[in-house]
Amino acid sequence: MNDPSRQSHWESIYATRGEAEVSWFQESPAVSLDLIKAAGVTPRSSIIDIGGGASRLVDALIAEGYDDLTVLDVSEAALSTAKGRLGRAAAVVKWIVADVVTWQPPQAYDLWHDRAALHFLTGADDRTAYVERLSKGVRPGGHVIIGTFALGGPQKCSGLPVVRYDAASLGRTLGHSFELIETCDHDHRTPTGSVQQFQFSRFQRAGV
Repeated sequence: MNDPSRQSHWESIYATRGEAEVSWFQESPAVSLDLIKAAGVTPRSSIIDIGGGASRLVDALIAEGYDDLTVLDVSEAALSTAKGRLGRAAAVVKWIVADVVTWQPPQAYDLWHDRAALHFLTGADDRTAYVERLSKGVRPGGHVIIGTFALGGPQKCSGLPVVRYDAASLGRTLGHSFELIETCDHDHRTPTGSVQQFQFSRFQRAGV
């Protein structure tokens, strides 16, 4: 899927469905929060949430005192939902409407978080572009947390095919510059009650 098609697809999804009507909705992003804490970042650390959309991760991070936060998503409608929910607190967040495969990181972040964005990149060129942005967008010694459908997870989401991963295949995708630190499986229960198998892995970029 090319950039305009990808943006059109997700704008349509967020314009026609409520925040809690999408399968990936989480009231509390507990797994992500645990992994972020395990990375040892501080409230002053720079954190970017790739494909953050209307996720409530940013709400939880603000509540815990983090103040250098960026949320990137291809859908302006998704980010508008998050900003509307946060109200005045949205002002402390940098909001970026962009497709990660064409975006140019303005800085190297301390922590890169991605829950369910990478697995939609089914083309090799898109995955290569993602890793290029990741390499530019994470400082040496910085952390990367990526959640994807696990090997036993769904083969499609929101009508689109996905690539399923385990920690080993994800590590091969990211390359030797990123060392696997920990991984965990997670059964996500959707708003309709079905269960989706996810894997979350935390990597650290080589260097200091």
